[in-house]
Amino acid sequence: METNDHELSKLDTVDLAAKIREGEISPTEAVQASIERIEALDGELNAVVTQRYERALEDAAGEIPDGPFKGVPFLLKDLRTSSADEPMHLGNKALKEINYISPVESDLARRYREAGFIVVGRTNTPEFGLVGTTEPESYGPCCNPWNTGYGTGGSSGGAAAAVASGMVPSANASDGGGSIRIPAAMCGLVGLKPSRGRVPMGPFQDEWGLSIQHVVSRSVRDSAAILDATAIPTLGDGVIAPMTGQPYIDAVGKDPVKLRIGIWTDSPREELEMNPECRQSALDTAQILEGLGHHIDVSHPSALDDQKIGSRFSAVWMAGANLTLRGLEQLLGREVTQDDVELATWAMAEYGAQITGLEVLQAQAAMTATRRDAAKWWEEGWDLLLTPTTLQPPPKIGELTSTPEDPMRNSSRSIPYAAFTSFFNVSGQPAISLPINNTNDGLPIGVQLVAAYGREDLLFNVSAQLEAEIGWANRLPPIHA
Repeated sequence: METNDHELSKLDTVDLAAKIREGEISPTEAVQASIERIEALDGELNAVVTQRYERALEDAAGEIPDGPFKGVPFLLKDLRTSSADEPMHLGNKALKEINYISPVESDLARRYREAGFIVVGRTNTPEFGLVGTTEPESYGPCCNPWNTGYGTGGSSGGAAAAVASGMVPSANASDGGGSIRIPAAMCGLVGLKPSRGRVPMGPFQDEWGLSIQHVVSRSVRDSAAILDATAIPTLGDGVIAPMTGQPYIDAVGKDPVKLRIGIWTDSPREELEMNPECRQSALDTAQILEGLGHHIDVSHPSALDDQKIGSRFSAVWMAGANLTLRGLEQLLGREVTQDDVELATWAMAEYGAQITGLEVLQAQAAMTATRRDAAKWWEEGWDLLLTPTTLQPPPKIGELTSTPEDPMRNSSRSIPYAAFTSFFNVSGQPAISLPINNTNDGLPIGVQLVAAYGREDLLFNVSAQLEAEIGWANRLPPIHA
């Protein structure tokens, strides 16, 4: 088999792992083919910011852990999923300038390595993953393989562009307010945000925070199989999600259960406009689900109509931006100056510094109350909530970047993309974005399904049904290996 041909680039992770296991292709050939695809495509996309080619080929030729993905090339997001003694820049220009080297391997990176993945590089991300567009000053904008004039979303935009273009079959991603689901929607991929405590977040983050990690992928089964390999608690984990419906790969092929699904297509924020094509994508999905035998009705948790949800989330997020700069000081070994970070990051951190500890605790308490109220909707007999993933389709490059006159423009203009996603980082519920439609201009838009806490199995089961009906794996962007 030619290792760099078009057919190889279309394989998902499960299929590629099977071919390696059966001896049809060697790990070295698989990794070399991935490297060649990155080199061929990344000049247009700017998805991969750190190359690990020599060490990846050495790993492929050596003793690879005998995991389910033995020899499969993989990309890590350049945020906090670190490899020991290798670069980690967090999208930040100061860390890039000193080529900061992480002294430790993160818990999740170890899980990927134990599963047999071979890391070939790290992907582009906005500075510290703070906004919904991947256009950092450190590395420049990541471009959408469906149309390079448009963005890939954030903060896992580099990962999404890499997978959508066929550089690798799946890639690590993280989600603190929609950062897996938004790029998945904009690049035509599957993007699951798992339940809080489902995967280990150490040593840089806590499991009880807003952020959680997983992957973007082209198939539902990839997302399920990789979660099976990584949803293993580690010492010191602050939250461990209940084990329900595992192994998840079984849910992909399981006979469908008829579910009660609520659909919500009104903008959750009164001041934010809903794009009609994004709304229609959710309505189209509802029609398909009804045809599959599910009960669909217009309904959503009334607690989510609270217009103060956004400001409470923002208070915690901005305080977190300030904390991030304190963490940057530890990595740099000195006091951080305004020249070390982007204008928007500095502005967010300054804003966060004005928020008192009491105000953060009050916001967290209010969000806890909303989380409990919203959970009653699922307890009352609803299985899933269906929404558009984003209020708007992918933006053009530059539309979400900051200016000296409006330093927080990238943050404020990200809000329409996170309006449907961010609350479920607060609640800790699993939510998945699926690539149902493209706009009339040919740009992907996604729909989101949300399950009760711990019920990823329901998401995988229904998502696999939709995948079989729609066949989105056959839709490839113009820029593809």
